[in-house]
Amino acid sequence: MAPATSAFEARLLRPAEPGPDDWAFLVLPREASERLPRRGRATVDGTLNGVAFRQTLEPDGRLSHWLRVDGELLEAAGLRAGDLVTVEVAPVAEEPEPVVPEDLASALQSSPDASATWTSTTTVARLDWIHWITTAKQARTRAKRIADACDMLASGKRRVCCFDPSGFYSKAFTSPKAKEP
Repeated sequence: MAPATSAFEARLLRPAEPGPDDWAFLVLPREASERLPRRGRATVDGTLNGVAFRQTLEPDGRLSHWLRVDGELLEAAGLRAGDLVTVEVAPVAEEPEPVVPEDLASALQSSPDASATWTSTTTVARLDWIHWITTAKQARTRAKRIADACDMLASGKRRVCCFDPSGFYSKAFTSPKAKEP
């Protein structure tokens, strides 16, 4: 069965804190988000005004998702923040293997038991572990989460404990704040 494609229009928003590179974002309508396989991070193939992309959507903490549109995609589509865009998204058939952050990879390499459990988990479980670690707001919290992850994995725990990947119950995730027009 082919993945469900959602088509909608959305306004590209400029983040209040843009960072060093030019980017924009949009929030998916709830109906489009509900057609995705999960409330947490989900990778989609899509088009933005007809320009193809593959991107991992982030949860917005409201049971929907948001899409980061980088400068390269903005340029390819001839767009800028404030533009109304036509979007199509469909979940990928198989979630791609996530990139393991260096600090986590190093910790896993130091713990054969944790590494063995990590390798035996699903791609989605690894995505959740990485998301839990990378969403720490402070370096100290991130280091603790990596240590805790290795302990849990070494004990055979295959899924991160007490982690709401949608952010809905914990309010851990949100889309960026939009800059006022």
